[in-house]
Amino acid sequence: MLNKRHLPSITALQCFEAVTRHLSFTRAAEELNLTQSAVSKQVAQLEELLRHLLFRRVRRRLQMTPAGDLYLVEVRKILTQVEMSTHYLRSYGGETEVLRVSTPSTFGARWLVPRLKGWRLRHPSIHLDLCNEQDADDLVQGRSDLAFYFGQGSRPGTECLKLFGEELVAVCAPGSLPDEPFTDPTQLADLVLLQNASRPQAWHDWFASQGYQTEHSYHGPRFETFYMCIRAAQVGCGVALLPKFLVEEELADGKLVMPWQHAMPSTDAYYLAYPEHAAEVPKVRDFVKWMLEQVDSPA
Repeated sequence: MLNKRHLPSITALQCFEAVTRHLSFTRAAEELNLTQSAVSKQVAQLEELLRHLLFRRVRRRLQMTPAGDLYLVEVRKILTQVEMSTHYLRSYGGETEVLRVSTPSTFGARWLVPRLKGWRLRHPSIHLDLCNEQDADDLVQGRSDLAFYFGQGSRPGTECLKLFGEELVAVCAPGSLPDEPFTDPTQLADLVLLQNASRPQAWHDWFASQGYQTEHSYHGPRFETFYMCIRAAQVGCGVALLPKFLVEEELADGKLVMPWQHAMPSTDAYYLAYPEHAAEVPKVRDFVKWMLEQVDSPA
């Protein structure tokens, strides 16, 4: 394991990255306001640490080695993150607090984001940091302050507030419909059943709730998110089974239609959770209050 004291400095990484762009120690030194020998020494020390040559000279011209190409990808990630973090902290106000909120991706984009309008005006000192849904223990481990999730209202060590339930409906592009209307829901399988990876049982349960079953309920292309299912249905890949509130806009605009008029209520619901010990933390309390106000409000 590499001793932390022997990790490369940011200066060394900057010198390496500058040389890769100019393929010249001299021009890299001019950009960084260093001497040519200083840049050359930094790169040499980096090569010694890595035990790989990063550059080679071919006909008196500098070229990157395969190891250099590989290392450059990682170095640029590191330098970009350092730059972003520095800009963020420079703009940080002394009274500003960061509130980390995790959310399922499609739920976040379709339902949550529209309901954040006005938050900044009411709470200018609370900076929201939204991320895709993480592990269930992120709250108790302190990696998130609040989490939206779909499921049962019970997570160890947390307070879970029920927001609302959902109804699953079948949707497809208007152009996917046959000339003759369907006489029973199993005929939807002729359009291809689009599957969602997080709800593998959904189509089976949807058919069963109407007293039907089909050997095709688990067949069809599988997508990671509801948003992917929505897009696949829109472009005519098949019929998707989706929470109705996530496709209300497409249904209203006629971009999607319901080929079979049946809505199946889910047994689970959407919840907002936060650690039990954080109930009286002002930024958490403010966000919970805001979201409860939004539940019954139009976006």
